[in-house]
Amino acid sequence: MLRLEARPQPSALWSYGSPILALVLTVVIGIIMFVALGKDPLRGLEMFFWLPISSGYQVGELLVKATPLLIIALGLAICFRSNVWNIGAEGQYIIGAIFAGGVALMADKTTGAWILLPIVLAGVLGGMVWAAITALLRDRFNANEILVSLMLVYVAVQLLSYLVGGPWKDPQGFNFPQTKTFEAVTRIPRLFDGSRVSIGVVFAIVGVLAMWVFLFRTRAGFAQQVGGLAPAAARYAGYSSRQALWTALLISGGAAGLAGALEVAGPIGQLTTYLPAGYGFAAIIVAYVGRLHPVGMVFSAILMSMFYIGGEMAQSRLGLTKSLTGVFQGLLLFCLLACDTLVNYRLRLGRAGRA
Repeated sequence: MLRLEARPQPSALWSYGSPILALVLTVVIGIIMFVALGKDPLRGLEMFFWLPISSGYQVGELLVKATPLLIIALGLAICFRSNVWNIGAEGQYIIGAIFAGGVALMADKTTGAWILLPIVLAGVLGGMVWAAITALLRDRFNANEILVSLMLVYVAVQLLSYLVGGPWKDPQGFNFPQTKTFEAVTRIPRLFDGSRVSIGVVFAIVGVLAMWVFLFRTRAGFAQQVGGLAPAAARYAGYSSRQALWTALLISGGAAGLAGALEVAGPIGQLTTYLPAGYGFAAIIVAYVGRLHPVGMVFSAILMSMFYIGGEMAQSRLGLTKSLTGVFQGLLLFCLLACDTLVNYRLRLGRAGRA
C-alpha cells in the first residue's frame, strides 16, 4: 500500500516552485473541465488569464478586487506565521464595513473631507474588536480560534442583514435591504479619472512594505513568529505567547476591517447584503499561494482577482455559472496543498516500519 514518508530535507527550490506548479495543474484541470462542459478551452482560459489584463479599464478593475484581498491576506499571514489560525477574516471585514458605514451615514452635505479619517479608523477598530473576541476566548478559555472566528463570520452576516433591513434601511430604497448611498464627501478618493481604483491601492502597497519590515527587520517581528511557533522556547527567551496571540489577531482584524472600510466607502458606496463577497476566505488562499511573504502575496492577490473577473466574464460571454470562480479558487488551493505535501513527503510502497 502507498504511504507517506517524511523527506529528510525538503527542497528549498520546490518550496517556492510549488505555487507555480499548482497553477499549471489548475490550468490543466481547467482545460479538462471546459472540454467536459462542451466549451472551447482556449476561449475559457482567455476569460480568466487574458481579458482581465487586456485593457486599461480591466487592469483597473483587477486592482479594485486585488486591493482588499491583499490587505486582508497581509494580516492573515502574520496570524499564520504566528501559528494563530484566524479563519474568520470575512467576519472582521464585514464588521469593519459596518463600523465605517455607520460613521459615513452620519455625514451630510455640510460635512467636510475630514470625515474620511474617522471612516477608515472606524473600519480598523471594528475589525480589531471582532478579532479581539476570538483572542479573548482563546486566551482565557482556551477555545479553538478556528471554530470561534469562523462562527463569528455568520454572526457578522446576520448583524449586517439586520441593520440594512431594519434601523439603517433606506426609506427611499424601494424596500431593498440596503442603506442610503453615502454622501460624496465620504467616498474614498480615486487615483485616476474614469477608473474605480482608489487610494486603497496605496494602503496595500504601504502594508506590503510595513509587513516586510516588521517580520524580517525588527525584533518584535521575530518575537511574534517565535511566540506562536514555539511557546516554550519563546518563554525561555523572554517572549510572550499570549502577546503573540493578541498581536496577531488584532493586526489581522484591523487589516480586514480596513479592507471593509475601503470597500464600503469606495466602490460600493453603501451597506448592502451583497457586501460579503468571500474576500476573507479567498485571502486565505492568497496568503498561502504567496508563501506568507508580502511580495509573493502581491502576485497571488492579482491571480485571485483574475479568477473573480474571469468567472464574471465566463458567466456573461460563455453562459457558464459564476460559481466557476470558486471552482478555480478551490482547484488552486487543492493543487497547492497536494504539491506542498509531496515537497515535504515522498510516496513509498509497502508497510510502514514498526518502532
